[in-house]
Amino acid sequence: MRIHAKHASHLPAVIDALQRTEGDVLELGTGLYSTFALHWLCLYWDRRLVSYEHDLQYYRVVEHCWADWHELYKINRWEQADIERPWGVALVDHGPPERRKIEIARLADHAQVIIAHDTQSNQRHHYHYDEVWPSFKYLRSYNKARPHSVMASNFVDVTQW
Repeated sequence: MRIHAKHASHLPAVIDALQRTEGDVLELGTGLYSTFALHWLCLYWDRRLVSYEHDLQYYRVVEHCWADWHELYKINRWEQADIERPWGVALVDHGPPERRKIEIARLADHAQVIIAHDTQSNQRHHYHYDEVWPSFKYLRSYNKARPHSVMASNFVDVTQW
């Protein structure tokens, strides 16, 4: 587990989406930055947060975040994650890399806004996001910091944000 400010480059996009949506929040892949930030932001905005993790090392770092508003699940396979339901915001930042496009496709008709991390062009060979982006009406790249993030939605015109 590496600590570096760049691992939090998706947080401005997450905060933007949280301010402009309503409903439960989903986190796929926990971490030192997103989990703790989402934990407190969801308390502040009175939103339910559900976090899923399959990597035991990451899970152990955040396992004490369980609260009335925050459910945290350790899963063995991403297929076990119960995500096909309405979400205000869904953060996709889990491993292994090839799973991200699969979970994004699973969420396409359920989440108001999906935020995918690590979307810069030099990472295409890892994540293959380009295979899933055509299934969305609206895409907005958040590229003020590296690694980049993308907001994707079939419900909200994120290009106007």
